[in-house]
Amino acid sequence: MSAKENFIWGVATAAHQVEGAWLEDGKGLNIWDAYSHTPGKITNEDTSAVACDHYHRYEEDVDLISDLGVGGYRFSISWARILPDGKGAVNQKGIDFYNRLIDGLLAKGVTPFVTLYHWDLPLALQMEDDGWLSYRTAEAFARYAEVCFEAFGDRVKHWMTFNENWCTAVLGNGTGLFAPGRVSDDEPYIVAHNLLLAHGLAVKAYRDGHYEGQIGIANNCDFREPLTDSDEDRAAAQESLEFFYGWLTDPVVFGEYPAIMRERLGDRLPEFTPEQKQLLKGSADFLGLNHYTTHYASRTDQVENAVSSEDGNGGISDDQQVVLSSDSDWPVTSMGWFVVPWGFRKMLNWIHERYNGLPIYVTENGTALANNDVETAIDDTERAEFIQSYTNAMKEAIEEDGVDVRGYFCWTLMDNFEWTRGYDMRFGLIFCDFETLERTPKASYYAYREIIQSS
Repeated sequence: MSAKENFIWGVATAAHQVEGAWLEDGKGLNIWDAYSHTPGKITNEDTSAVACDHYHRYEEDVDLISDLGVGGYRFSISWARILPDGKGAVNQKGIDFYNRLIDGLLAKGVTPFVTLYHWDLPLALQMEDDGWLSYRTAEAFARYAEVCFEAFGDRVKHWMTFNENWCTAVLGNGTGLFAPGRVSDDEPYIVAHNLLLAHGLAVKAYRDGHYEGQIGIANNCDFREPLTDSDEDRAAAQESLEFFYGWLTDPVVFGEYPAIMRERLGDRLPEFTPEQKQLLKGSADFLGLNHYTTHYASRTDQVENAVSSEDGNGGISDDQQVVLSSDSDWPVTSMGWFVVPWGFRKMLNWIHERYNGLPIYVTENGTALANNDVETAIDDTERAEFIQSYTNAMKEAIEEDGVDVRGYFCWTLMDNFEWTRGYDMRFGLIFCDFETLERTPKASYYAYREIIQSS
């Protein structure tokens, strides 16, 4: 990485997964607070009430981040900790917490990368305004963003509006797997539309405020490799990527949805007004990529090792008309995701080519190992090998292919509340004992530190 002296090696978390303190210091409820306290929704009936207790232990965690040797820490702000009902009075104690965290990071030489929204919508906005089905929520988000810019913009120079809008739209409002748990074939497109407009309004506020820094968006995507060289399979792979990453990224770069989506969906895909297209076009200074796995894509359903669209994390399958499959030789993580480093390299190239060389940050990449015993969990050579292989693939994309990747954020700093999987899936570089809350760095923590030092 010698050609990239300013490359940022980092680590990432999300507020709802680590903070805990769900009823403290004026914080309001969010949709995941409600969802995780609903019987039958979360593995083992786990809740996020305490999580890693990062809210009280952030100083210890900042020390661990610093000792890891990373240059950046990506974290999210809890909207309901800043604006308890999403749109009313500002909660100063919430502002104070993030000020302490940001100042603590800067004192250690760690650059904060802030995500404004990582799925934890204030519950009042869901109950009163139908959440992301309403444009009113987009307007409320823009106001929340302005509060954050004003409070932290003097020190935070790297912002992401949203994390993985695909999950909010499809898992939250399509399959019903995630909060708010709605099931629909059409609502995901409405939700995504309002999320994109919220992004545009927030970016306009940021740029109108003349803050010194950059603002982008972090979307997730798995790579799609054509199963064969046939024209049909090539089209299937391309369209799958457009339905996944393009759906939520094309508008912030080009001001419009991918043409295949307009063609395939017709009136089910909302239209942007000319003013909204202008608002959105060019509204990302950089693109984030959260990447975890790869699949083969085909038009035919006569394939071996087929995976369901939900397992494949691939979108609304009936609309895509794509069959996903895997290779039996690919290693599989505890989440059932395939380890395919070359797919990561190809994904980075696809983004680079489609979006005219816009800077890319790998905002998440990591692996889950379901080891709940500390002695077993800290000897996580599989995770260390995963990080090594994926960062090697990224380096090839940068050095051999000329892709402009500015940073890599390993997911995640420490084991935490893994959404509907509760505490049984561990993505962390650090083991967290959820009874004592003791933190223990794993082998992968030291392996990642070595990667950073030798780059």
